[in-house]
Amino acid sequence: MSATEIRRPASTDPLDGSTRAGERLELEISGMTCGSCAARVQRALSREPGVASALVNYATARATVTAEPGALDPPALIAAVTRAGYGAAPARPPAGESAGAFDALEASQAREQTALARRIAVAIPLAAAIAVLTLAAPHASTARWITGALAVPVQFWCGWPFLRSAWLRARSRGTNMDTLIALSTLASFLYSTVMLISQTHRYQHGVPVGQFEMSLDYDMAATIIAALLVARWCEARARARAGRAVRELARLGATQARLLDPQDPDAPERLVGVEQVRAGDVFLVRPGDKVPVDGVVIDGASAVDESMLTGESLPVEKRPGSPLTGATLNFDGVLRARATAVGADTALAQLVDLVERAQASKPQIQRLVDRVAAVFVPLVLLLAMGTLAGWLIGGQGLVGMFATMHLQRGLDATIAVLIVACPCALGLATPVAILAGTGRGATLGLLIRGAEILERSQDLDTIVLDKTGTVTTGRLTVADVWAAPAGGGPEQVLARAAAVESGSEHPVAAAVLAAARERGVAFAAAAEFRATPGRGVRGLVDGAPVWAGRPTHPTPEGAGVLADWEAAGRTAIVVERGETLLGAIALADTVKDEAREAIAGLRRMGLDVHLLTGDNERTARAVAEQVGIDHVLAEVSPEGKLEQIERLQRAGHRVGMVGDGVNDAAALARADLGIAMGTGAGVAIEAADISVLSGDLRGVPRALRLARETYTIVLENLAWAFGYNLVALPLAMTGLLSPALAAAAMGCSSITVVANSLRLQRFGRPGRPTPVRTRRRRTLSIGAGALAGGALLGVLVLAAPDTFAVPSSASHTFIATGGEQVQVGVTPLTAGEVGVHVYLFGATNATSIAGRVPISATSSRGQRVVGTVY
Repeated sequence: MSATEIRRPASTDPLDGSTRAGERLELEISGMTCGSCAARVQRALSREPGVASALVNYATARATVTAEPGALDPPALIAAVTRAGYGAAPARPPAGESAGAFDALEASQAREQTALARRIAVAIPLAAAIAVLTLAAPHASTARWITGALAVPVQFWCGWPFLRSAWLRARSRGTNMDTLIALSTLASFLYSTVMLISQTHRYQHGVPVGQFEMSLDYDMAATIIAALLVARWCEARARARAGRAVRELARLGATQARLLDPQDPDAPERLVGVEQVRAGDVFLVRPGDKVPVDGVVIDGASAVDESMLTGESLPVEKRPGSPLTGATLNFDGVLRARATAVGADTALAQLVDLVERAQASKPQIQRLVDRVAAVFVPLVLLLAMGTLAGWLIGGQGLVGMFATMHLQRGLDATIAVLIVACPCALGLATPVAILAGTGRGATLGLLIRGAEILERSQDLDTIVLDKTGTVTTGRLTVADVWAAPAGGGPEQVLARAAAVESGSEHPVAAAVLAAARERGVAFAAAAEFRATPGRGVRGLVDGAPVWAGRPTHPTPEGAGVLADWEAAGRTAIVVERGETLLGAIALADTVKDEAREAIAGLRRMGLDVHLLTGDNERTARAVAEQVGIDHVLAEVSPEGKLEQIERLQRAGHRVGMVGDGVNDAAALARADLGIAMGTGAGVAIEAADISVLSGDLRGVPRALRLARETYTIVLENLAWAFGYNLVALPLAMTGLLSPALAAAAMGCSSITVVANSLRLQRFGRPGRPTPVRTRRRRTLSIGAGALAGGALLGVLVLAAPDTFAVPSSASHTFIATGGEQVQVGVTPLTAGEVGVHVYLFGATNATSIAGRVPISATSSRGQRVVGTVY
């Protein structure tokens, strides 16, 4: 496996339902408009026979279904989504396999935004005209008919997406946020139309005398539709922007390749599409070319920019035998290479596919939100009906204009409840943050494999670092050779060590073999090779058993030399023939330049750092002292690494493990959070939760900060969404929030959640430090999110405190002897002021009447006036 290779789980063929492994299917879902839609689709898929789990992501419009072996039935799953009132189709090919699929996706998103923009261009001027006419001439017959005419295109063309979605949900006996929008705007439109056509609500004013008609609510419905269209357009743009990082990564791949004929070196190169390259083909990469597919260098030398994969800007030198990664950029030399992976098997394709899967996953807290969203819309409908009933019951003692006013205000409050409670912010709170965070991580060479990892990163208190390849470069070199009297000299010791190490792939073996070749030492491969993990290797050299590794018995003869090497931080292996010491070899492993800075960053995050190594205690402590680590776990076998992780966990620690080798895989999998250095073995990357593809140790604290920041923003968004709804619903039910402001507040809430999530796209940019948030600071930011939603609504209400307070009207009716009736009504206006209306019913020559009406008025500022009107 190449240094940058990422293995991808076997996938499902979505077209015929067959699976190669995993019984996993991804579907593109259309028609979803809020979190409750995603919850409904998820329930529909989960109920299908054989489905083990189903996850539906509203932000990515994708469903991931896992089924029991042999039970996956794509047509049945698509039919289940269709019955629920939505559309479904097999997901596009893996992102890295076809960048054209992303072009189609962006074209679809652009069409959606353009369609919304056209409706907005009509809705806003018409809604403004309707509002002006309604406020300027509320009782003028001509103006009323004009507003009614202007309201028709706003309601039925501009608002068509809401009406259509609500109808589709109703046909499938379901609801979503569009149900609330459609009900509220239609109620306002129909109420106003009835009032306009019937002409029955006409009243005789006391002073000045004249007739007037009750105001219409066309402006309310038009304003709501315009505001929600703007909010949905902003949301669509933000969702497209959040997923742009992964799409840009997928587009980095080359489109063409220069193929060579391996049988005819003189044949000219052929320029072909990259999709025509097959594994085993030989291709040429000229200076300035992108590497078309993954491969290995056959001939040539050059520097290659791998920043698209690792996030590191420094070029990497390539020589014969070096791995090449597709989409990397060749700088100055000509390389001839053989393709090892093409299409969906390239590192780029696998990277993008893994990031997409991470974006489709959900943390545990989102599952709770999904359950809330599933019942949220029906609950809001019940609250709306309760609100209307409460207002009607409260107005039973009123007659005439006051009863009608009470009905109108009750209808306004009901509409406000339907609008303000739309669960858009709840549905967007988690997925958009994960989309932005994992996408930003991919551009930085930090691969976060799933949303649940974000949760686990919050509680870590201990981080364990494997030494070789993690804290050190992992590129061992022979620093010294010492020969015992029985060894025959340094060259003979090195020859015997090289002979027995030739059967191993361990870094120690590579260093010994390289030193032997550089010094021209001849050796033959040992027979009967055996390796003891974490200890050493043995074999027969010239018929005698030779051991290279840790001493198998006390060696007082070379104790001083070994002690000096270990004190200098070098790793020593001994070479023994039988029980006779032949000599020893000192190996040097350079500490990474960035190691001290990275470990300081981990400690600033409040993490207790441990160094874990199979080396001896003195060497391990020398390295630990050099980089600033206090806790050392030395002479640990591969099995012992797992035991050390478990020991720390039994002591109550939440442990993160950082490693890069095959022998780290078990410990990475067992740790609460496994972090693999991406320059290491593929099995380690597969076992890890987070991969630092650059191999730069500073990527570890950076990845943890990104994971913690992403999860903190998820919690901030959810706190905002819940806090907003907890404040908004009581305000709307009591009539303190007008429907128009309810629509503005709902749209503002969704946009705020998305904007907060998009802050993650600036994470790690040059010149933008990423300070470490303490647990206290994170808690305060989450609390601020909960309060901010309520504060926004409070500002909106206080902006016009008397406009939206429902009058506590008092009325009294006097009946004269001739049957005439006089109705006296009192309505609070502003603090300390009331309006008195007198209405005469029956004969105009009513006899003198007398009486008194007690009144009380409380303004929205809390000022109370009590008095009596005679």
